Amino acid sequence: MTTVLIADDQPLQRMGFKMLLEGTPGITVVGEAATGAEAVRMVEQARPDVVLMDVRMPGMDGIEATRRITAAGSRSHVLILTTFDLDEYVYAGLRAGASGFLLKDARPEELLAGIRAVASGDSVVAPSLTRKLMDAYLQDAAPTAGTDPRLATLSEREREVLEAIGQGATNTEIAERLSLTESTVKKHVGRVLAKIGARDRIQAVIFAYDNGLVQPRT
Repeated sequence: MTTVLIADDQPLQRMGFKMLLEGTPGITVVGEAATGAEAVRMVEQARPDVVLMDVRMPGMDGIEATRRITAAGSRSHVLILTTFDLDEYVYAGLRAGASGFLLKDARPEELLAGIRAVASGDSVVAPSLTRKLMDAYLQDAAPTAGTDPRLATLSEREREVLEAIGQGATNTEIAERLSLTESTVKKHVGRVLAKIGARDRIQAVIFAYDNGLVQPRT
């Protein structure tokens, strides 16, 4: 059973999400929050698998709430909800530790698939969109040219896998590129995420960009 906390300051929006989720086998809503501060408190109490986090809420917004939830080492994964597909707040949310984002007008099946993906530790941003997001956000970023000490813990193969993740490649594409089986790639990806301390592929993409392993397209 996947447990979900809904954090949105709009009562009708919360009601809509709740009706959808509670009508879906295998998913249960364990709470609703109307502010970021309330969401942080409820995560500590209910420990949901997934938090549907609206960006814009009164007082503490969804970005700061996400930052506090992830900084506390919570097992809960945050799925950012936004109105615009390239909303600047989405980037901040990803850096705050969110596992991905969906548009508020996403189809029900997309929302449910996203929740399940995030609950399993994956991200919900497609590889192509991940590249688009990172390119747009990091055009003016100054990479640290591989100075992060966590890079030294990676084997040569793991570094190749990280670079491919940073380029938005799927496991299938990585397997073809490196002449590996998909099961082997999956193991490498798991070790890479563990070594660099990334919660999911999105965080690995950010790490790759920050360390100059992947350059934004111009």
